Amino acid sequence: MIRVEHLSKRYGDHRAVDDVSFTCEPGTVTGFLGPNGAGKSTTMRMICGLTQPSAGTSSVLGVPYGTIPNPGRHVGVLLDASARHPGRTGRETLTLAAMLLGVPRTRVDQVLEEVGLAAAARRRVGGYSFGMRQRLGIAQAVLGDPGVLILDEPSSGLDPEGIHQMRVLLRDFARRGGTVLLSSHLLFEVEAIADRYVMIAGGRIVAQGPKDELLRGRSGAVVRAGDPAALREALDRTGLEVRDTHADGSIVVGADPEQVGLAAARHGVALVELRGAEDLGLEELFLSLTGSQTAEEAKAR
Repeated sequence: MIRVEHLSKRYGDHRAVDDVSFTCEPGTVTGFLGPNGAGKSTTMRMICGLTQPSAGTSSVLGVPYGTIPNPGRHVGVLLDASARHPGRTGRETLTLAAMLLGVPRTRVDQVLEEVGLAAAARRRVGGYSFGMRQRLGIAQAVLGDPGVLILDEPSSGLDPEGIHQMRVLLRDFARRGGTVLLSSHLLFEVEAIADRYVMIAGGRIVAQGPKDELLRGRSGAVVRAGDPAALREALDRTGLEVRDTHADGSIVVGADPEQVGLAAARHGVALVELRGAEDLGLEELFLSLTGSQTAEEAKAR
């Protein structure tokens, strides 16, 4: 299990992470979601003991990460795919890691095959694409056959085949009882693999739980009209709460679709789209929960 309790990190007057708490259970994949600058990487670095928190605590397998002996045998970590010696080959990188971890060298060939790098194993890492370095980082994270994986943006730079291989690997890991925490700003990719979600914006947790639970907790509607201004006026006159406006002109309203439809009809507004909030994708849900807060706005708090 990963347990985070009231973690905070300040850099001067800036609150990069503000009172963050969540848990990741064995046998599950937890998607840590948020825009760039939201505090995901800082939180993960605090969990792994690389950044000292200003307040709060975290534990992995019941203890602080820094107290785990030979941690790579228990916790696989990928925080920076570029942190590999460019002059070594992929196989040499993993062989050296296997020696440090005390795992059989036969494990190297196994993980190279699992991440799709067997054919490039003898190439130098400096000649790898970013996606190939991501694959190598994932291979090194799982090399010690750990019980926990902590992965920061593991799908960045991966092609569709690489994303599929990662999903299969992580789902199989969780099915065998492993605990996975992975961060991403690519919400649709996390949606295909995660069991539960922790959403962060401006350094604060804005929602967490399984997708169905998060969506059930959101009453409301998504509506779009040929005349957006007339629709907004109709909603304002009826007293219906407007939560968000998307780039395509659709509006998230804090009311049932029936109420929204009646308000539009009462004011003669023709609708081209009307659906319940339960139909929202994870990305739309996140935007509505955070009020479309950008990373820059978050940093300015």
